Amino acid sequence: MTPKELGYYMPAEWACHEGTWLTYPKNPDSWPGKIETIYPSYHLFVKTLAEDEAVHINVDDEQMLHHVKSELEHIGCNMQNIRLHVIPSNDAWCRDHGPAFLLNRQDATKRAIVNWNHNAWGGKYPYELDTEVPVHIHELMPEVQLFEPGIVMEGGSIDVNGCGDLLTTTSCLLNPNRNPHLNQDQIEGYLRDYYGVENIIWLGDGIVGDDTDGHVDDLTRFVSEDTILTVVEEDAWDENYEPLQKNLRMLKRCRLANGKQPTIVELPMPDVVFYDNQRLPASYANFYIANGKVIFPTYRCLTDNEAAYILEACFPDREVVGIDSTDIIWGLGSFHCLSQQMPSL
Repeated sequence: MTPKELGYYMPAEWACHEGTWLTYPKNPDSWPGKIETIYPSYHLFVKTLAEDEAVHINVDDEQMLHHVKSELEHIGCNMQNIRLHVIPSNDAWCRDHGPAFLLNRQDATKRAIVNWNHNAWGGKYPYELDTEVPVHIHELMPEVQLFEPGIVMEGGSIDVNGCGDLLTTTSCLLNPNRNPHLNQDQIEGYLRDYYGVENIIWLGDGIVGDDTDGHVDDLTRFVSEDTILTVVEEDAWDENYEPLQKNLRMLKRCRLANGKQPTIVELPMPDVVFYDNQRLPASYANFYIANGKVIFPTYRCLTDNEAAYILEACFPDREVVGIDSTDIIWGLGSFHCLSQQMPSL
């Protein structure tokens, strides 16, 4: 039986977390020439998370474990909330190679893990260790049911509201470098069966510089059961302008599983971030909803404040914390890409 048939579903990110899973960044090929510059912001992200919830961090070996422990102690992390696990990986993007955690509507004592296949966004990078991470995490909690759909799927390619709706993009999930043997109807079947949703809201293209082929967590996010936050580019000459306007038009035509039209909130794009003559996928949509906080990337520009005000209005019950992601985004992802929530039972 599928997870959905057994009563499982993926809760919204704002549901209470038992913890957050991360994979410690160590691959210099992901941040060519400047990996050392990302650690102050990354460690601050960990410290901020650990104020309110457990933080599980995958490390390659015992040597890395002791190094990470020392670094986090040095900046005053709440070490009682830090859990370090020796689980080798290729890269740091736990949103995509980590497991999807499900809860059960019929039995509040049950949690499940979905182990999707991971192929590094269409075979762009090595992934032989990353694709095994969910299996190793399941070994730490063998009482949790494990589902293995057998197709490629990444956590950053979808977003849910916990009430039957799911956001995704055609540019990613229908890309032939993921599951060329599946058509849109078949992919929708997997989304419904393994995330426990009813309604799929499809958007189009992602932002410039995104090597994931258009992950929705750089574009459009649920911020409540019936409210969707989406990024827009105000400069009509910018190459992101028309794709984001098209996505906005698609959202304004969509309906939720309950038949209602969602409330749409627009979020600006930051100033363009370039490094080494490459435009980077800087976006405020790559925020992470933690227990009591919303942690969002900042980019040393004036729109950082505007984004903060909009997020504060969307999450009045949470503290909105901006952390500089100008160096982290050189790895082509930010805080949401780095993290995976584990909901509380």
